[in-house]
Amino acid sequence: MIKPSVLIVDDEKAARYGMKKILQKDNYTVYEAKDGTDALQIIKSMHPALVFLDINMPQLDGMKTLETITDMKNPPLVVIVTAYGSEKIAVTAMKKGACDYITKPYEIDELRIIAKNAFERLALQEENARLRLEIGRLEGMGELIGQSEGMKYVFDKIEKVVTTDVTVLIQGESGSGKELVAREIHKRSKRRNEPLIVMNCAAVPETLIESELFGHEKGAFTGAAERRLGKFELANKGTIFLDEIGDMSVSTQSKLLRVLQEQKFERLGGAETLAVDVRIISATHRDLEEEIEEGRFREDLYYRINVVTIKLPPLRNRKEDIPLLVNRFIQYFSEKHQKSIVSISNEATKLLVSYNWPGNVRQLKNVIESAVVLSNNEILDTTDLPEEVRHPENHAVTLKNIDYRLSFRDAKKILIENFERDFIKKKLEEFSGNISRTAEALDMHRQNLQQKIRELRINKERN
Repeated sequence: MIKPSVLIVDDEKAARYGMKKILQKDNYTVYEAKDGTDALQIIKSMHPALVFLDINMPQLDGMKTLETITDMKNPPLVVIVTAYGSEKIAVTAMKKGACDYITKPYEIDELRIIAKNAFERLALQEENARLRLEIGRLEGMGELIGQSEGMKYVFDKIEKVVTTDVTVLIQGESGSGKELVAREIHKRSKRRNEPLIVMNCAAVPETLIESELFGHEKGAFTGAAERRLGKFELANKGTIFLDEIGDMSVSTQSKLLRVLQEQKFERLGGAETLAVDVRIISATHRDLEEEIEEGRFREDLYYRINVVTIKLPPLRNRKEDIPLLVNRFIQYFSEKHQKSIVSISNEATKLLVSYNWPGNVRQLKNVIESAVVLSNNEILDTTDLPEEVRHPENHAVTLKNIDYRLSFRDAKKILIENFERDFIKKKLEEFSGNISRTAEALDMHRQNLQQKIRELRINKERN
């Protein structure tokens, strides 16, 4: 496997040396350039994936170098390196194509995180580019694949909101593709040439989420060694996507509400009121109306973010799309892993269509990648699929055999569904399949039990 490659562009040798030592420890291949002209030559010959580009350099400065890089056919990602107090220049650079910025002097961990995030973004861009090559021949919209009624509803909603600036709330289970919907809305909107800034509210610690959203001034809190621009400031004129907004604390919700109402905010520790022009798209897997009743989500914020709702159907409710997705993933992963797999058997396809997919499209994607990697044949067959897909009724998932590559939510969901399936099956057996008696024993309404039986795909004997 080729190591990720980084080019450091700085006219100060000491600055290049310090950054190089840090990145080499993280197993990056590192090149150096003393100015913009030298950097462009190295990019053309060595093709680094990521460039740390200093703004202030003699001859060809960082901004002009950035413009030349972004005009290339397959440009590397660029992180701008700037001095304290030059954040406005960094924002301008990001609008011109830079993916992030770092301010001197920086912390070692900050540099490492920025490099890691850049390569994750690069991987996503590469995947999206490959997806676009194939999706053109499938029915769907951009990177969203599907011809089911549920997906046609989603496509119709997207078409209606892209010409406006209304706030959009995307609802759907984990792994169903909520971020892809947000990206499609932004890509088709009048803000398409401005930034799309993504923030997963569930992934940021409560102590840092306000700083991430609104930025902070130097000294605003312990560890705030410099000014940092927040997501809203970086998204100015563009779109901000707040994923898992239902996980945001009530106190932060209050401050977010003000931004929605006034398009104004202050950085943490700052007195200056900043105005922004941002479109907000939100997403959640939670039932926000239930969260409001429990006092965990503000009702006034809910109505602000919920001008238009787009509900993404879970994969189990659009099974006619599974063959399309499977073929797409086979082609993508076959190319990615240099395999010669070209198709999948009818028997294997039937198993995939019949499976319940608690982890949705993300889980299906992982299953196909695993099958492609492990198979020695040109056509995937049932034996290439995991045990839980081939025999879901016998595959009791426990903490001992749970797939720890899954997200916490997906793993929890699978465990709960397996518990519910096993418990209800045993009760049905106890009452010989009698729905009314089983519902009474479970303290459930008969209709709710029947719905559960359908959802969990339980085979039952009925009197």
